[in-house]
Amino acid sequence: MGLKESALRFLLGGMAVVLSYFASMALPWKSLGGIFATFPAVMVVAVLMVGINQGSKKAAEIANGSVFGMSGCAVCVMVVLFMLQATGMWWISIGLGLICWFSSAYLIYKLRSAVKSRAYRHE
Repeated sequence: MGLKESALRFLLGGMAVVLSYFASMALPWKSLGGIFATFPAVMVVAVLMVGINQGSKKAAEIANGSVFGMSGCAVCVMVVLFMLQATGMWWISIGLGLICWFSSAYLIYKLRSAVKSRAYRHE
């Protein structure tokens, strides 16, 4: 990845984070600010950059793979919420949530791969 691509990813991803922060501060409904906080900036930028450099087929593969990471995000949110309510310690809650995010995303990916390969064997 070149300097130009890195700068574009940084700018677009950073803008999404800043805008979600401003939305969470300015909107009277804090839950709506949380919705903005889940904007998939990294996925959108990754698909955009791969599409520009390698074409639509590769971009579709990235978008397809993002389903696993976004599924892990749901697990992360639930773990962080539960841990915050249980412990009140945001740093432990976020740390455990991130570990659960990666673990669950990887597990979902492996399970899907196993089911898919099993389905192909039965055809």
